Amino acid sequence: TDLKLSAPHPLTRARIDQTFQTGIRAVDTFTPIGIGQRMGIFSGSGVGKSTMLAMMASRGDADVNIIALIGERGREVREFIERDLGEEGRKKSIVVVATADEPALARVKGAFLAMAMGEYFRRQGKKVLMMMDSISRFAMAQREIGLAIGEPPSSRGYTPSVFALLPRLLERAGTDEKGSITGLFTVLVEGDDMNDPIADSVRSILDGHLVLTRELAMQNHYPAIDILQSNSRLARDLLSTEQLERSGKARDLLAIYQKNQDLINIGAYQAGSNPRVDASIRANDPLMSFLRQNMDDAPPGDSNWE
Repeated sequence: TDLKLSAPHPLTRARIDQTFQTGIRAVDTFTPIGIGQRMGIFSGSGVGKSTMLAMMASRGDADVNIIALIGERGREVREFIERDLGEEGRKKSIVVVATADEPALARVKGAFLAMAMGEYFRRQGKKVLMMMDSISRFAMAQREIGLAIGEPPSSRGYTPSVFALLPRLLERAGTDEKGSITGLFTVLVEGDDMNDPIADSVRSILDGHLVLTRELAMQNHYPAIDILQSNSRLARDLLSTEQLERSGKARDLLAIYQKNQDLINIGAYQAGSNPRVDASIRANDPLMSFLRQNMDDAPPGDSNWE
């Protein structure tokens, strides 16, 4: 079977105007994902990517979950399926696995197989959630193949075929005239470098990005989403004017607090000297509490705005 099918024609893609409820407050309020949108999850290793994907798989309002674990550690596969995904998530999920020890060709084919499965359900009019962990390991597998057949290495040793293959895979997600594939693709950034060549390339192809930071994970703040670095290109189409205004105001308060955090922590800031900083100090704890969420805490989408 040919796994490298073409992406939907641009003029047959339905416009994205409905929100995909993930059940994660930080995402649904600040970086909303539309049905058929493609988002990247950018982070270093060990900051909670897999747990966040499992939360979305078990709570998201998709008909089918396609989960591709590409280049992952073999130990983590059963852990993810049995512990993180849980019974509710497993009921509507198909898992494609190509572990790190498998040949590079198997890892690349695994990613395309998962996408072909998603397209099959999309053609039936289903609402599909496609999760791929991780695009970086897919790119590394293609780099191995490229170097083996004599391609010249370019940035960080990645071959030209890697950058040609990324849009061929990622553009296949999205909407068509029948159904949708909402895509969540994780990107492992080496040394937490957001300007890594794969991160840069993927960010330019996708419709938004969630950035998970080690600083928040070290503070036991999960999911470790940095709201100020994250962005959804479809937020204006998915949120009402009032919701945009409220999320923008909250972002503004978080940014002011972050800018003045050192002064506040050492006691150098005098209360009353700047009303905006005072407002950010008052709002910081409630906002951080709102953004923290554990696996069992799943509010209905509309309650986030109350």
